[in-house]
Amino acid sequence: MITFVPTPIGNPQDITLRAMRLFETADIFLCEDTRETKKLLRLLEERFEMRMPDADFYSFHEHNGAERLIQLGDVLTTQNIVYVSDAGMPAISDPGQVLVAYAQKQGIDYDVLPGASAVTTAYAASGFESGNFCFVGFLPHKGKERQAQLDAVLANSADTILYEAPHRLEKLLDALMEADPDREIFAAKELTKRYQRYYRGTAASVRERILTETIRGEWVVIVRGKQSEHQSLSFEAVLHLDLPPKPKAKLLAQLSGKSTKEWYAILTAKG
Repeated sequence: MITFVPTPIGNPQDITLRAMRLFETADIFLCEDTRETKKLLRLLEERFEMRMPDADFYSFHEHNGAERLIQLGDVLTTQNIVYVSDAGMPAISDPGQVLVAYAQKQGIDYDVLPGASAVTTAYAASGFESGNFCFVGFLPHKGKERQAQLDAVLANSADTILYEAPHRLEKLLDALMEADPDREIFAAKELTKRYQRYYRGTAASVRERILTETIRGEWVVIVRGKQSEHQSLSFEAVLHLDLPPKPKAKLLAQLSGKSTKEWYAILTAKG
C-alpha cells in the first residue's frame, strides 16, 4: 500500500493526526528530499510526541524516480509505503505524479490524504470571487517558452495560480505590468509562516509595496482571469444603464453570484 501524505506548507501545527499515525507505522518513506522529511519527523516527535518510525528512507525525485521504481520492485506491494514531498500536497507540481501513475498501471493499492495546499490556501485568501481557476505552477525560467506561457495565462478567462521563486518575482511583475497594466493580481508570501503577507492590486501597485520589504521566501501569484467587455462594467454603471429589467438582470448576474431571476426580482421590486 502506498499512501501519499501532505505535509505542512509552513506551520508544523497544520499536520494531521492521521498523517502522524501513518508516519509511525511506515516501513518505507519515499521523499522528495530525505533530509527535509527526517527534519519534519524529528520536529513532530519533539513537539507532538509522535513516535519516530523504524523505517527506511529513499529519495524519490524527478531525476531518479524511474530508477527507484525498478530498485524497489515488489516491495511497493508488500510494505507500508509513505510518499511525501518537501511541503504541501504530494503529486501536485511534484515528482509524486510519477508514483501515482505507476501505481495505477501496476494495480498497486494507493491512497491520498487531504491536507495543506498552497494552491487552495492562496486562492481562498485572494478574495477573487469567480471560483473558476487553474493551476500552472512554475513558469518556464526564461526565453520564448516563458513568454508563451505568460501570454496564455493572460488570455485565460479563468484565474491562474502560479508559483514563483523570489529572485524571479520582480521579473514576473514587470512582465505583467508591460502586458496588461490594469490586470488585477494577488500575491501571497510565506503562507502559514511567521512572515506571511498578502498583496492585492495591479502588478505595479504590488511591486511598489513588496519592494519596501524583503521578497525572500516562497510566493504564490494569482492572475485574475481576462474579463470580457460586459464584465469590465461596474455594478454602478450597469444599474444606471437605461435598459429593461430583464437584460439588465442578465448583466448583473454575470457580475455577481446572484442569478438572473434574483436580480430581476430586485429590479422589478424597485420599480
